[in-house]
Amino acid sequence: MAKTKLNMMMSLVPFFYTLLLTLTTLLQPISAASNHPSRFANKHKASSIIFPVIGNVYPKGYFHVTIKIGHPAKAYFLDIDTGSDLTWLQCDAPCTKCTPAPHTPYKPNKDLVRCKDPLCASLQSPENQPCETPEEQCDYEVAYADHGSSMGVLVKDLVSLAFANGSVLSPRLAFGCGYNQEVADSVHPPYTDGVLGLGKGKSSIVGQIFNLGLTRNVVGHCLSGHGGGFLFLGEDLLPSGVIWVPMSSKSMGNHYSLGNAELLFGGKATGVKGLTMVFDSGSTYTYFSSPAYKAVLSLIKKELNGKNLNDARDDKSLPVCWKGPKPFGSIGDVSNLFKPLALTFTKSKSAQLQMPPEAYLIVTDQGNVCLGIMDGSEVGLGDFSIIGDISLQDKIVIFDNEKLRIGWAPANCERLPKSVEHEASDLFMQSYGVDSGILQDY
Repeated sequence: MAKTKLNMMMSLVPFFYTLLLTLTTLLQPISAASNHPSRFANKHKASSIIFPVIGNVYPKGYFHVTIKIGHPAKAYFLDIDTGSDLTWLQCDAPCTKCTPAPHTPYKPNKDLVRCKDPLCASLQSPENQPCETPEEQCDYEVAYADHGSSMGVLVKDLVSLAFANGSVLSPRLAFGCGYNQEVADSVHPPYTDGVLGLGKGKSSIVGQIFNLGLTRNVVGHCLSGHGGGFLFLGEDLLPSGVIWVPMSSKSMGNHYSLGNAELLFGGKATGVKGLTMVFDSGSTYTYFSSPAYKAVLSLIKKELNGKNLNDARDDKSLPVCWKGPKPFGSIGDVSNLFKPLALTFTKSKSAQLQMPPEAYLIVTDQGNVCLGIMDGSEVGLGDFSIIGDISLQDKIVIFDNEKLRIGWAPANCERLPKSVEHEASDLFMQSYGVDSGILQDY
């Protein structure tokens, strides 16, 4: 009897061992993606990571996503920025100079990035290499066009990512732990916990996730003119009818650029050529180099002659505003008074980035209409120009770092593409704590 009982117990060992392995495999996504990226590469390479986007051009002036970081995971709001590489959070390090934020500062773990890490080297410029030994902590300092900046140390932690196929993984990614943030006196900082860097450099979240084999090296966004939208990493959300233009090979750092562009006004050439355009979701408005800005402003003012619009100098929302006989309720009330703009690119003459009045005007709380294109020289941009959020609304915009191209297509950014299964979209929306219906920001 004892022997039979022993044999029965021995026969159950493989069963329990198999069950244990199965449970271990099912429960390990929290950390395994960072240790064994190849284990997930084949399973997830065709699936995109999707983030619901909250915000608007006016009056908020920024778009952000919710990212869950750490273990246990805590939610943070990050300003989406295709114009920079480094992702950073305000950090309890202590934070010697922090800006107002919706959440308490991130409390770092002990996983510091060392100077010997290639990610550290990618953040340092030849003239700014503070590391003296390979084992030192990797310090960073990043500056922005609006004269804001962040300083801190590079760390690694678990970052929760929800995929379109319904899975959720938490790879260990590097980002900045910012303990000193500077903001220009004239700038109203976004009410976020930091910045989500989506540039094409190695330190970018896009590049890190690609190197882990979790997605293709593609990032895109769809920002609704009514507020909200979505951001995605990967290529399985690409719609049909995308206009593609090769990225510029000129030295523009890690910025997304299509090189030189020509400006059209009302479908006709303006004589404004050689604009070096950079796509930047971290900029609320569009900036032209000084000669181009002056030319556009002159053309618009000439077109408005006799149309019963007067300067609204008392409205300080933007540098140039107009008022009508009565307050405007929306862009639709005034768009017929303005002509569309468009950009054509030297690399693809047939490709046009259309900018209807809705893509360069706002209506303020005072009921005035203001020009959302500004003089880049006044913020130190020099000779290059920025295509900001205002001109990228109601389009799906894709930055393909593998095929070195940028594309766009008209889109309804208030709902996810049909290529995302309903059940999967419900799952990832719930994981971010957002309603799975319309992605608008009310």
